[in-house]
Amino acid sequence: MDGKQARYTYEQKVAAASAVVDGGATKAEAMAELGIMSRAPLERWCRLYREGGAEALRPKPKGRPKGSKSRPRGRTREQELEERCRRLETEVAYLKKLRALVERDGL
Repeated sequence: MDGKQARYTYEQKVAAASAVVDGGATKAEAMAELGIMSRAPLERWCRLYREGGAEALRPKPKGRPKGSKSRPRGRTREQELEERCRRLETEVAYLKKLRALVERDGL
């Protein structure tokens, strides 16, 4: 083994699982016939095939589904007022500093 994980196509998975489940082949025979390197994936495919048929072996999309990021909720009236209050407090602080500078420099 070269340390790399083998990749199998959907068709290979279905063929192997159906050979074991429907065709009556042993797992060792299916592995030899289809070139499957390990018994563990074949057992998993057989279990999925019994539970959900060939569709259960279809590849699933990788990563996070589109549209799964959280959507910002609409702000409540209280949140809007708090934001407005912070903005006005900032403005007042700015004007106080401006007045102090004007008085200091005598402009």
